[in-house]
Order: sequence, then C-alpha cells, then structure tokens
Amino acid sequence: MNYDLVIVGGGPAGLAAAISAKENGINSILVIERDRELGGILNQCIHNGFGLHIFKEELTGPEYAEAFIDKLKALNIDFKLNTFVLNINKEKELSVINSVDGFFKIKSKAVILAMGCRERPRGAINIPGNRPSGIFTAGTAQRFINMEGYMVGKKVVILGSGDIGLIMARRFTLEGAKVEAAAEIMSHPNGLNRNIAQCLEDFNIPLLLEHTIIDIKGKDRVEGVVLAKVDKDWNPIKGTEKYIDCDTLILSVGLIPENELSREMGIEIDPVTQGPKVDESLETNIEGVFSCGNVLHVHDLVDNVTKESYRAGKCAAKYIKNELKKISKSINTVPSTGISYIIPQRINLANAEDNIHIFMRVKDIYRNIKIIAAVNGIPIKEFPKKQLYPSEMESISLKRDELFKFNPDEISFYIE
Repeated sequence: MNYDLVIVGGGPAGLAAAISAKENGINSILVIERDRELGGILNQCIHNGFGLHIFKEELTGPEYAEAFIDKLKALNIDFKLNTFVLNINKEKELSVINSVDGFFKIKSKAVILAMGCRERPRGAINIPGNRPSGIFTAGTAQRFINMEGYMVGKKVVILGSGDIGLIMARRFTLEGAKVEAAAEIMSHPNGLNRNIAQCLEDFNIPLLLEHTIIDIKGKDRVEGVVLAKVDKDWNPIKGTEKYIDCDTLILSVGLIPENELSREMGIEIDPVTQGPKVDESLETNIEGVFSCGNVLHVHDLVDNVTKESYRAGKCAAKYIKNELKKISKSINTVPSTGISYIIPQRINLANAEDNIHIFMRVKDIYRNIKIIAAVNGIPIKEFPKKQLYPSEMESISLKRDELFKFNPDEISFYIE
C-alpha cells in the first residue's frame, strides 16, 4: 500500500493537516486513527468555547470536529479507524494493524505525526495512600460522563487546575455532584483565566493554591483526602493538613505528548515540551517527517492546533513536491530568562515565510514587560506585553528579511 502522505492521528491536528495538504495539491493521503471515530478528544468536549478564531463563533467540541470531518469526506481523503501504527522507520514505511486488514505495511513519501497527548496518571505524581476505586484522570471522567453516560461520583475533589479539570468541575456540578475543592500545588492556576472564572468562581468552588494531596483514605472506595499547604520547594508544611470528605478524586495534573513512535524513529525530543524538535516548516530532524498539535507541544486552544496543523499540511505538501529547500545551516532558537520553551527550535531562512511565527510559554506571571529577541546578546527586536501567563501560549513574529541581515547561528528570547 502506497500513499504520498500518511497522517498518524485523526483528531483536530490530523484532520486539519490532511485538509491543508489536499488543498495544497496532494491527492494521495491517508489518515490513520486508533479510535472508533474521527475527531479525537473533541468528541467528549461537549462544552462550548471552540472555534472563536477559526469560525468566528462558539461551537462545542463535537461541532468543531464535525466541520472538519465533513470537509475531509467531501475532499475524498482516505482514512482508517480502529487502526494502530506499530512502528515507523526512517524510510517512512509504517507497520500497521487492525481487525479488518490484519497486519500490513504502508509506504509514504511524507509522514505527519499528530497523535495528540495523554494525561499524567497518579503514578507519575506519587500520591501516597491507598488505591481504592473512585480515582480518575479528568479526561477519563469526562469520557465516562459525556460519551458513555456514567456518573462517576457525587462528592468530588480535583487535584490540579488544568483546563480539563476545571471544565469537569463545572460538569460535575451541573450533573448534581458537589465539588468540594480544587487544589493546585503551584502559586498560580494552570488553566485559562476564563475557565477559572466560568468553571470555579461562577459555582463558588474554592481553588486552593499551593496545596497538594498527601493522603487518600478509603479501602474499597475513596472516602476522603488529606490536603496540605506546600512551601516554595513543594514540600508539605506540617500543621497545615486538612481532611475533606469525598467519594471521588479527579486528577488534572498535566498532559504528556504521545511520542513513543517518534522516539523509536530517532526523532529528537525537546526535554521541556516532550515533543519533537522542529523547524519553521514543522519538519523534524528526519527528512519528510512533520509534527503538529498536542504531540508537538500542549496547546491551550484547539484553534491554535488547527492553525499549526494547516501549516504542517502545507509544508508536507511542499516537501512532496520538492519545494522545500535542503540547506544545512539553520538558526537555533534559545529560550532564556523567564521563558520555558520556544517553537520552532530552529529556523531555516531558505524555507521561511516573510513572517516567522514564534510560539512560547513563560515560566511565571508577568505584567507590563517586554519579550526581547537578541543575537549575540544584542537585542534586535522587542515586543511589549501587558500580561503573560504560564497557562496561555504566547506568539510573536519576526521578519525573515530582518534575520537575513544578521545571519546568526542562534537567536535568544527572554523577558525584560
């Protein structure tokens, strides 16, 4: 089986990338999705707030997905459901399996990795205590309630302030459960400000910052949790313990990009984003392999996933048509003071568009500051910002012609 382009993942990133590649002249495209339907995580996100940037209106997650699924089908793009990619080699040959075709291989000219991300489980954060039933990640609880029709608890405590956890606080309340509190180990929330307001404050759900869970009570089912305040090193402070009676604990403690396939291929992984290192075309260190969406870095808005994936599809199409120039020298982008990471990690000016979009997350809350772009320690451009939050992705643009003047080996970004 041969295709010009194979896209691994049929969620918002994969759908947008496939549509973009088709619109940019590639006809032989296959989307591979391991779930029973296209749309990915959007299918269980029945709340609104999607599509404000792409469609200029508020949609629910399934409505947003449906718009792209309908377009994918209208463009006659091939897709396979309930299908798993076992391996991809450096020659872009995929080993694939499903219950209909069995085991088979697909050869492609280019691959786009759009596998999304998974939730960080209890084992990753080492909460002590018993292991009773009633402990769920936020996304698992969301799927049970919104798609399978099961109510997972009546008295709930949420650990973490990620967006899915915040949204589930509201969902539990609307379904008649009592959310006792949300606890966050950091000194600031990790979700969008609008979700703090709409999902916690509007329902009088307390958010306990600088708090974590130090014990889980209950043998067969969760009976309660013990919270404690933490110091600046995130260690529990003795004497601050507080017991909360509950039957359900929801974990909203971060997302991990699904990059097992990427690592096996030999793709360079950024230790901060835990996604592939890419250039301005979203191409990895393996020629013809591109990455986009939450498998690249965790986004806060699906609209941003869509925009990024459009670009991945367009650049993959250019690669297939031999329109991407192969030049060894590239400019490394370096996150410095106050900045956690930069996407892309390198820039090839030969393939860059007139405006080079740089995406980043900051390490803390900042107000009335500047983002500085510097070459050899000398600022070349500054971007005034009224406020920046770690929970919200920030973007700036550099002119390609400006960088040509300096022709640097690297460009650093920092907060001033």
